[in-house]
Amino acid sequence: MDRLELDDRDRKIIALFEQNPEISQTEIAEHVGLSQPTVGARIIKLKNSGALATSVGVDLKRAGMNVAKVDITTRDSNKVIDLFKQCPYFLNGLIVSGKENLSIFFAAEDIATIEALVGRHLRSNPSVTSVDFGIVISSVQSLTMPVKIGFEKTDISPCGYNCPECQYYVHNQCLGCPMTTHYKGTFW
Repeated sequence: MDRLELDDRDRKIIALFEQNPEISQTEIAEHVGLSQPTVGARIIKLKNSGALATSVGVDLKRAGMNVAKVDITTRDSNKVIDLFKQCPYFLNGLIVSGKENLSIFFAAEDIATIEALVGRHLRSNPSVTSVDFGIVISSVQSLTMPVKIGFEKTDISPCGYNCPECQYYVHNQCLGCPMTTHYKGTFW
């Protein structure tokens, strides 16, 4: 992979987008001393190279969501991540070095639902040897993340569980899967 080289104007364009993602190309042109078409071409180059990307998401703390960071020791990181790829509670997963070789981030309206998710899918998973579960108390910057919303609800969750048959759900320790008709929460 080629190393990305940015000049001062590229850095200024990126910084302007960081400050205001809605900034116009004309405004950027005024700040960097280039014509609007030249700025447009640079923005395309920056996007194509991956130096500039746009992500739409929800400010999780302002939306009243609880966020958990779960550090896991597993024999098969990819297999564990595959369990959650369709899960609306799943924010992201990071394969990392060290004893705990996988970090997963979840968000839900209540901590009990995240705990149920971790208990049902991670603590009982034979390829998982340890789980360290922590709730994010605060963040330095806005915690805006993409969240899966706008799906058709079914009776069975994408992970294959039927909420009314799950003990966490039956004992009101989980709001249920937002992708199902059994979901008891209000966010999704």
